[in-house]
Amino acid sequence: PPRIRRLEESVVNRIAAGEVIQRPSSAVKELVENSIDAGASTVSVTVKDGGLKLIQVSDDGHGIRCEDLPILCERHTTSKLSAYEDLQTIKSMGFRGEALASMTYVGHVTVTTITEGQLHGYRVSYRDGVMENDPKPCAAVKGTQVMVSLQLCIVFALLDMYCDFYKKKNLNMQVENLFYNMVARRKTLQNSNDDYPKIVDFISRFAVHHINVNFSCRKHGANRADVHSGSTSSRLDAIRNVYGASVVRDLMEIQVSDENAVDEIFKMDGFISNANYVAKKTTMILFINDRLVDCTSLKRATEFVYSAILPQASKPFIYMSINLPPEHVDVNIHPTKKEVSLLNQERIIEKIKDAIEEKLMNCNNTRIFQTQALNSSALTQANTRKDKGTEVSTPTGEKSQKIPVSQMVRTDPRDPSGRLHTYWQGQTSNLEKKSGLVAVRNIVRSRRNPKDAGDLSSRHELVTEIDYNLHPGLFDIVKNCTYVGVADEVFALIQHNTLLYLVNVVNVSKELMYQQALCRFGNFNAIQLSEPAPLLELLTMALKDDESMSDVNEKEKLEIAEVNTEILKENAEMINEYFSIHIDQGGNLTRLPVVLDQYTPDMDRLPEFMLTLGNDIAWDVEKECFRTAAAAIGNFYALHPPILPNPSGKGIRLYKKNKDSMESAGQADNDLTSTDEDDIDQELLAEAEAAWAQREWTIQHVLFPSMRLFLKPPKSMATDGTFVQIASLDKLYKIFERC
Repeated sequence: PPRIRRLEESVVNRIAAGEVIQRPSSAVKELVENSIDAGASTVSVTVKDGGLKLIQVSDDGHGIRCEDLPILCERHTTSKLSAYEDLQTIKSMGFRGEALASMTYVGHVTVTTITEGQLHGYRVSYRDGVMENDPKPCAAVKGTQVMVSLQLCIVFALLDMYCDFYKKKNLNMQVENLFYNMVARRKTLQNSNDDYPKIVDFISRFAVHHINVNFSCRKHGANRADVHSGSTSSRLDAIRNVYGASVVRDLMEIQVSDENAVDEIFKMDGFISNANYVAKKTTMILFINDRLVDCTSLKRATEFVYSAILPQASKPFIYMSINLPPEHVDVNIHPTKKEVSLLNQERIIEKIKDAIEEKLMNCNNTRIFQTQALNSSALTQANTRKDKGTEVSTPTGEKSQKIPVSQMVRTDPRDPSGRLHTYWQGQTSNLEKKSGLVAVRNIVRSRRNPKDAGDLSSRHELVTEIDYNLHPGLFDIVKNCTYVGVADEVFALIQHNTLLYLVNVVNVSKELMYQQALCRFGNFNAIQLSEPAPLLELLTMALKDDESMSDVNEKEKLEIAEVNTEILKENAEMINEYFSIHIDQGGNLTRLPVVLDQYTPDMDRLPEFMLTLGNDIAWDVEKECFRTAAAAIGNFYALHPPILPNPSGKGIRLYKKNKDSMESAGQADNDLTSTDEDDIDQELLAEAEAAWAQREWTIQHVLFPSMRLFLKPPKSMATDGTFVQIASLDKLYKIFERC
């Protein structure tokens, strides 16, 4: 076997340095922490090339005595502790005395410092843990300045060696040629853009927590700081200075304590975002005993709570400061001290998780959606350029080709002037005056709250079938179409590029509801009925209205209704768990699922829906049961025309009180011109107008926005008349050109 040898001290130190000093951002973190340990009230950071060329940290904390400079960069020299027992009650952020020593083994370090009472400061350079020359007197101003060139990890070591008890007016540390003798590490840090955002993030987090310290961070040579926070007495002001007013607007204060517990005492205070906050990435600022750390389990627990509140793409903002007795925190578990171990950690996380969940539930009564006004002047200029056929320059300076006039798309899905109903005088419903259109479009986004029910293989197979049968062409049309208006009781008009289509509203809404029933499987919100609806009465009503049952006598209909009632009661637990259709023990329907947010189905079709559930569901075969149940839900929730006839145009004749006098359609047309208000059933007419206006508003503001988000059109819709092309701008332009 190979012989075991004792490694040379230089090799040991270089190996240890590679573990302690990992990258520039971690070095800045150490420098700033040591500045705070030194009691600094101002900390300024300047970085060049992401910290690979230069890191300069200046503060006005304590200094280093001249007689301590010879051992400053030796390993395990520190002013933070003297015995191992001190580690159990350590309160400072640095304690090992390794960072500065490690920097000297992978870079060149220069320190300039001045302490209180001195007339001048001292500057000294270090390499491999020892001074290269004797300290030289130099001019220095109040504060500490650390300069690191090429490798940021040197900064960590410097800060660890700061003496908390020594008064310092100026300390300047400079590290050059970091990792000059570690080729592999240096190659991995060649991109200067990688670490500067991490440095800015560290400084931002410190600025939020240490509100009595002034922080700034800028690139070398820049006139403006990327982070600049002043001393303040309010935590919210600090967050506002760093992250902006838009973040503060959606924050809530939270406090958790466990002071009465026998085995632990902890306090947590902070700010968390509410349900209105929208961000693509989780921002979690966690300090434990004033130490900036990461806690993966706590972050995962809070994200799980928010997953039931926020849309799928949104993430929360969280600031927490946890205070525990020092003896309950083990700080010596990570080389860079970014993680700690807590006594009874699981219990603390559970308490914090419960407090966040309770806070969110209490504040989730209202939602606020921010809107942004469209720049009409810019849109007008853009349209003017299009009309003139001008060439548009690309960012690279090349000119794009002119767009033929016949191929220009003159509609904007954000501009209501392109919609058909805009040109109908006197037909505008009060529903159109609602101001929260953007809110409606946003609120229809799906929620994420996974449950075990969604893991059933049969359900996954049905969802896979939807993806397999997707028609790519129709999918592109649905995603990028512009809503034009309602054409008649069944069809609506949409425009896609230069093509105009008729869309069967009933078919697309039925398919959308079917797909949503499978996607929200086992995870529905519920519509609570104001009064329980007896199943037997609903089924009896449905059988009476069913034309195919006209030859069946009333007794047989009642027997059929009773049988279906028992079937639904037997399967009540399953349909409640999977589809949130709740039937109590007395055979009463009490809840229905929310298939699409901001939409309630037509309750006139509820008896037919319950008859379908009882009569047409294949209860014995799991996959077929889910398919038929989802199809029944899709048919019930689809946007069918209201039962009352459309009162617009000649349809108003159907609301005359004396309809018996109309012997023919022609006579009805003649009567229409002479009908006065006394001949019309105004109450019934008002109900019909409200129903049709509600349907039109729902089509425009709920159905079509939801289609763009969720609908995956099957291939069958390309041939069954659901989508019908009725006009092409290219062909119309040729016709109009002749006129």
